Amino acid sequence: MNAHQTLPATTDAITLEIVKNALGSIADEMALVVLRSAYSPIVRDSMDFSTAVFDREGRVIAQGLTLPIHLGAFPAAMRNVVNRYRDAGKPGDVYIMNDPYTSGGMHLPDVYLIQPVFFDDRIEGYVATIVHHTDVGGMAPGSMAIGATEIFQEGLRIPLMKLVDGGKPNHTLLTLLETNSRMPDQLRGDLRAQIASCRAGSRGLTQLFEKYGAVGFARLVDALHDYAERVTRQAIRAMPDGEYRYEDFIDGLGDEPEPIAFRVKVTIAGDEVSIDWAGTDGQVAGAINGPFATTQSVAYAAVRCAIGVDVPNCEGFSRAVSVLAERGSIVNPVEPAACAARGIMAYRMFDVLQGAFAQVVPDAIPALGEGGPSVISISGRTRDGGNWLITDGILGSWGGGGRNDGSEGIANPLGNLSNQPVELIEARLPLKISHYGFVTDSGGAGKHRGGLAMRRTYQLMADHASLGLRSDRRAHRPTGSNGGLDGSPSLNVLSRDGVSTLLPSMPSSVTALTRGDAVCHIAAGGAGYGHPWERDAQAVLDDVLDERISERMAADVYGVLIDRQSACIDAAATETARAQLRTLSNETLRERQDREFSRSNGICAAVADRL
Repeated sequence: MNAHQTLPATTDAITLEIVKNALGSIADEMALVVLRSAYSPIVRDSMDFSTAVFDREGRVIAQGLTLPIHLGAFPAAMRNVVNRYRDAGKPGDVYIMNDPYTSGGMHLPDVYLIQPVFFDDRIEGYVATIVHHTDVGGMAPGSMAIGATEIFQEGLRIPLMKLVDGGKPNHTLLTLLETNSRMPDQLRGDLRAQIASCRAGSRGLTQLFEKYGAVGFARLVDALHDYAERVTRQAIRAMPDGEYRYEDFIDGLGDEPEPIAFRVKVTIAGDEVSIDWAGTDGQVAGAINGPFATTQSVAYAAVRCAIGVDVPNCEGFSRAVSVLAERGSIVNPVEPAACAARGIMAYRMFDVLQGAFAQVVPDAIPALGEGGPSVISISGRTRDGGNWLITDGILGSWGGGGRNDGSEGIANPLGNLSNQPVELIEARLPLKISHYGFVTDSGGAGKHRGGLAMRRTYQLMADHASLGLRSDRRAHRPTGSNGGLDGSPSLNVLSRDGVSTLLPSMPSSVTALTRGDAVCHIAAGGAGYGHPWERDAQAVLDDVLDERISERMAADVYGVLIDRQSACIDAAATETARAQLRTLSNETLRERQDREFSRSNGICAAVADRL
């Protein structure tokens, strides 16, 4: 029998597993091509991109091991592609888009490239990449101006169109894109990396068509979708039915921020999950609104974390999950709402969903982490009239869990990103990184301590530059679980001529910098899990010896007294101190923790009073 013709009506589990892994390998190979050939640091070093493979209906059948925040990024875009080009596509075509309101995008810096894969003269699948481009125009370098009030201010909107038509590049469009970017070389190089990635994916998918035939492959894909749905529904069915609610806040925008509320109701009924954002605040006059594709992505990522089983990265998984959000809300804005910095909204949604699912599967969900990566953008002009720019994400600190302390220096679960290396920053840009590391006394105290906050300080070595900030979790810190304390707050401190100034979490406008200025960002620390006096005393001593916490924090918050001469635990004094701690409220313990955080990190009284 010719493999191009058919397969048996029933698909055996071994063949399905082979195909599932082959599809995953294609998506991962695509990711490696982007990683190895991209030009910009935000892609090559921070790894802000995703790859995916689709069946002929445009349904996701595999996604690379990249960003969970992109788990729901492709379906809306692919519906537009299939509807428009299913019958009009040609071999060698590559489609491009980034617009959330006309084409299903997430925000303008995320540019999608999608290539149809032909077999026997018809489209049998697609491959695609999303890359966060360094700059696509707009009112601020990096195309993520917090103060933008409409999407027209954020950069070049690209509706769904052809970048490559039958193998011929659209040079007119390429020229338009490059002309609108402050970093045209990086944009051009990253687009080439995306095209190369799609070509690699197309080759891999074609090999599967050749092995199983179009009909046989379609049958296997249908079985894969059905399998993902069955596994998901089985895991949901094991959860207790009910409605679970949670709310949290973003600190707000500008110099006088007003909190922005996120409220969710998670309903588990049989083998289905409904996620409803009714009651969440409306869209805002700032760049942190999140298009619905982002809202779906966050929901799918949170559900996958909660069910805790291995589910194929295909669209069948989502059949058991429904997502509802009121139009005009910050989680489902209407045009022309600005959305370039929508990441902060996505990470807060994830925190809210974690809080809701912690009521369902408490042992599986840790306390809240830093609230997503902070973004520091610093830009300036070169002596030859060009531009230099860094968009640096600072991550991350997880909350403590039921079995372990929070991780440190690891990306938030929603974003599989990486901190940019100091050496590369200093080699490419007029910046000196004078501090980079963990922050003492910053992890929320608990039986299992929250991950320590990350600190990075940038000193300007050029005459002038502009600073943009996207951070959070200062007024509304990561919340502790089961008696654990909240994590420490985030801080942005500008030092100039010996004077330190506390900057807002998310200033609406850029801050002008001059030579010698130092900008210190301290991200929020992860929250603790369980009461601090329950923590193993030896673990507290180890933290003191490793300079993760101070000796005063060990005594005042954990109730562990240490003999300085022997560097050993004073068992009798510790037992007495811990008995006293049990009589204190978490509010009192948090005040002690804040005092030690400020003392250990040299935070002046004027700044500490504002925390």
